[in-house]
Amino acid sequence: MIIRFLRENVFAAGLLLLLRLYVGWKWLDGGFHKLKDGFDASGFLKGAVANPVVERGTNELIYPTYTGFIKHFALPNAGLFNWLIPFGETLVGLGLILGGLTAVAAFFGVFMNFMFAFAGSVSSNPWMILLGAIIAISGSNAGRLGLDYYLLPALRKLRGKREAQQELAA
Repeated sequence: MIIRFLRENVFAAGLLLLLRLYVGWKWLDGGFHKLKDGFDASGFLKGAVANPVVERGTNELIYPTYTGFIKHFALPNAGLFNWLIPFGETLVGLGLILGGLTAVAAFFGVFMNFMFAFAGSVSSNPWMILLGAIIAISGSNAGRLGLDYYLLPALRKLRGKREAQQELAA
């Protein structure tokens, strides 16, 4: 019932617009400052390896595979992450604010928040995960009052043409 409301109701689209603008601004602001001021993820990554998330009362890692990913892939490729994180945050913010590919932008925002949380950074991540998940679950209705109103029908039409061409070729 709630999912249907979020996915189909025009009133929900208006509420989602406000939510999109807030969450989008948070992402855009974070990404823009990282682009403008410079960003180096290596300190955060080193901290995530040196102080991994452990189970309370033990020294057992809660996310050993993620800690291994950071240690063996992300840290040696910190330059890639120095680029991916600011541009990713900026693109998620723009997608949400403009309402273009809204559900995709929200998905990647939630994904990034989970990665930050797995590394041990709590801050606003749980809140942003919740808000981003609501936007992502809302699907195309979240972007109804945005670029998705025009973009999604055009993409469906393009997909239909491509499928028709493939059927003719087969």
